[in-house]
Amino acid sequence: MNTPEIFEGGKHSDTRGSLFFNNNFDASKIKRIYCIENTDPQFIRGWTGHRVEERWFSALQGSFTIRLIKIDDWITPLKRSEILEYHLSAEKFDVLHIPSGYASAIQANEEGAKLLVMANYSLGEIDDDYRFPIDYFENL
Repeated sequence: MNTPEIFEGGKHSDTRGSLFFNNNFDASKIKRIYCIENTDPQFIRGWTGHRVEERWFSALQGSFTIRLIKIDDWITPLKRSEILEYHLSAEKFDVLHIPSGYASAIQANEEGAKLLVMANYSLGEIDDDYRFPIDYFENL
């Protein structure tokens, strides 16, 4: 699939506490994981894109707004590209899949929010980072 997709998670609570789960997410392609914690909620981390690599995002703490753009040209992308917007919250264990060909901008919605990032390539395995200034795209 070449469009972003949300795999919905769930939560079960009882007297022992809560269990967060995502039985719809297949993690078999994952080779690397890390967490992002932005400096403050006003900071937007982006735009970073990948021609080949895929990413999966899930909020571990707090919530995030994730903006995505399908890149049409990796040298000079269209400045008025459509921006897709997704919201992830630690209250649900949703996983957002970002297929290859997209750039992302990540914004925490509160201080201390943590985002789990999963990738299908190991660090240094391929050279596939494309960065654009945060104000490059006109619709942000």
